[in-house]
Amino acid sequence: MPADNARRQVLIRLGSGLGGASPLAWAAVHSPPARAVEPYPTWAVRIVVPFAPGGGTDVIGRALLEGMQQALGQPVFMENKPGGGTVIGTDLVAKAAADGHTLLMTTLAVVINASLVPRLPYSTERDLKGISLICRGPNVVVTHAKSPFKTLADVISAARSSPGKLSYASSGNGSAVHLAAELFKSMAGVDITHVPYRGAGPAYTDLMGGQVDLLFGTAGGVAKFVEAGKMRALAVTSAQRSTTPLYQSVPTVAETLPGYEAEVWYALLAPAATPEATLNRVYEALQKAAQTPAYGAKLAKEGLRLAMAPPAQTQRFLEADIARWRKVVVEGKVTLD
Repeated sequence: MPADNARRQVLIRLGSGLGGASPLAWAAVHSPPARAVEPYPTWAVRIVVPFAPGGGTDVIGRALLEGMQQALGQPVFMENKPGGGTVIGTDLVAKAAADGHTLLMTTLAVVINASLVPRLPYSTERDLKGISLICRGPNVVVTHAKSPFKTLADVISAARSSPGKLSYASSGNGSAVHLAAELFKSMAGVDITHVPYRGAGPAYTDLMGGQVDLLFGTAGGVAKFVEAGKMRALAVTSAQRSTTPLYQSVPTVAETLPGYEAEVWYALLAPAATPEATLNRVYEALQKAAQTPAYGAKLAKEGLRLAMAPPAQTQRFLEADIARWRKVVVEGKVTLD
């Protein structure tokens, strides 16, 4: 039998065996079923922290790991990736697979860097998406124990009468506390000289020694010095007064400069293309882990309060904060130099 006729007879017999179905139909019946979409997460979840170990983000984040792990049903671990003013760790997450298995725990540094750092290797707006805010709290405006300033109004009056004479310390150019002070200067219309340090420790030492007049510091960072009487708290930078006992009687900057607010915050972010369902799954796990009395007590010790917000709300917050701090950076001519 010629080859073409032989092949035709084989196809006819196959079709007959399937009740007249075509060979393609036979293949469809006998092919393995399509692989179902695996539920998230399918393996360990890595949370990248773009700071060195032992910082505030470690304190805030590590206390959540066990609760998140229980809620997600997979291991959850933190990995510190410091460097470049948080750029190295943030870039790692921005370019990671958008499957929810690599996340970023960061601070408002991520929105400040969007306008402060030239030639970022990622786009904050395009490559990252919010999962949830975690907590937030005030910075504190402090002076040294022998300072003549008893109120923030005293500082503003002195700065206006002698432009450039007063100085304030920060933990470094472009830091959140640096930007908080620049926002204060802009809104108060005063000229106070910025003295950047390599970290908060040296800045605290020089403030207490009287080498500088003021400092914008984190509530947790300056607490022991305020409590010991080595620093005097003049104001907190939150919109409302702090509920932390140490700062309850300290006025807000906004009581002197209406509309001022410059809180520190912590948030969990993901690569931008991460599915909405995955973002919501992580948010739910984070909520379960954070809403415990023990975690609330830990935050209070750091001068922080819980501030959970779902993905869509967190994303709107991030976008607004990027625009807000861009204005401060541009108008204050703030650079990393």
